[in-house]
Amino acid sequence: MMQDSTPPTLLYCRCAYAQVVPIGVKNEVLTRLCDSGASFESVADLCEMAAHRDPRLTALASCGRLRIVACYPRAVRGLFQQAGSALAEEVEVLNMRTQSAVEITDALLKP
Repeated sequence: MMQDSTPPTLLYCRCAYAQVVPIGVKNEVLTRLCDSGASFESVADLCEMAAHRDPRLTALASCGRLRIVACYPRAVRGLFQQAGSALAEEVEVLNMRTQSAVEITDALLKP
């Protein structure tokens, strides 16, 4: 079976409104992503997007390979479900509340 050589879509959530993610981790992850040269999408707040049923969530959920950095995977999956766009099982969700910036960026940027 051939491996998909298309890099995954990387989604970074600033978690701007709940303020439950440590600011140091958020900032370091963002800095590391920017320094890596990787292409990624940044959103202000997935919770707000889900509350407004933002159509971008549907587009993101259907983009194929997806890695999300936000908070608890269960919560992120619930937000997409709430917006009517369930995430595929293989979508990776990295948690800035419990993981270090190095762990997160290493996982985000792996091939």
